[in-house]
Amino acid sequence: MIFRLRNEILINDNNLLSLIRSAVNCTENDDIKSAANCTNFSSAINCTENSLSKYIHAAVADNTRRGYQSDLSHFLDWGGSIPSTPEIVSQYLAEHAEQLAPATLGRRIVSIGRAHTSRGIDSPTKSDLVKATMKGIKRTLGTKQRQVAPLLKSDLINMVDGLQGIKGIRDKALLLIGFAGAFRRGELVGLQVSDIEFVEKGLVINLRRSKTDQEAEGRKIAIPFARGSVCAVLALKNWLEVAAIDSGAIFRAVSRHGVVEECAISSQSVALIVKERALAVGLDANNFSGHSLRAGLVTSAAQAGVSAWKIRAQTGHKSEAMLSRYIRDANIFVDNAAGAVL
Repeated sequence: MIFRLRNEILINDNNLLSLIRSAVNCTENDDIKSAANCTNFSSAINCTENSLSKYIHAAVADNTRRGYQSDLSHFLDWGGSIPSTPEIVSQYLAEHAEQLAPATLGRRIVSIGRAHTSRGIDSPTKSDLVKATMKGIKRTLGTKQRQVAPLLKSDLINMVDGLQGIKGIRDKALLLIGFAGAFRRGELVGLQVSDIEFVEKGLVINLRRSKTDQEAEGRKIAIPFARGSVCAVLALKNWLEVAAIDSGAIFRAVSRHGVVEECAISSQSVALIVKERALAVGLDANNFSGHSLRAGLVTSAAQAGVSAWKIRAQTGHKSEAMLSRYIRDANIFVDNAAGAVL
């Protein structure tokens, strides 16, 4: 008999029973002395199964899992099935080649493949037919991804200038901290008062978990007092004082009546705030998103001559390859070949 835990991994129950018996050093008729809340072997199995299920579920980030589910739902709604065939998957890719970006199609392939392998089925996505179809799509339509505009320091200062009222004070702190810490949207809205410490030179933020740190090793991010008139540290202090926040979520929803709520704002709200403020200062809001804060810090730092490894220390990028496109664009006029000739 085979059973599946959380629809993620298949486990043979005979191997599981053997593992449990070995771990607790007992026979099927013995009491389980070391298993909390388990009074006999049967209940020990249930407790262990629940623990396994919990940890297996945690092996994949929630956002990743939601992405898998969304991708698979799209494939199934189109008419696909699990298990599927290389011909069906290739047809799906071909029909959506001009509607979806190659990167999106690539993610769909991963999700479809995982739906097969998690059930112990050979994945059709590994076939030569599917690989050839995807290669043909890339060569025909290109692989360029949409890249949001970085929010540069000068634009950011204009965006926060003159913000007033409880919502304005919150937005100013959110935008400046998001930029200075090069935070992703999810990281920004997940910040708690217990994660921050005001120190002599500014602010230290303990980022407990991030997209590239799913095992929650954590890292500390320093945000110094600004030399100019616009300071992220002071803006955050002002927001916490005005909103009377001393615990829990830092960036919270504000009602239309100006009441600060207990819940944190959503990741989508960060994008909307960036777009709203960009539009207010005459920028094209369509070019900006929540990621513009993170990209803006990278680009602005590169323009200021900050080394790549120092930028990575702030952003948490695992490699310089991920930074290269921002740094390349930031330095496009530096030592430009045409500029040296013309």
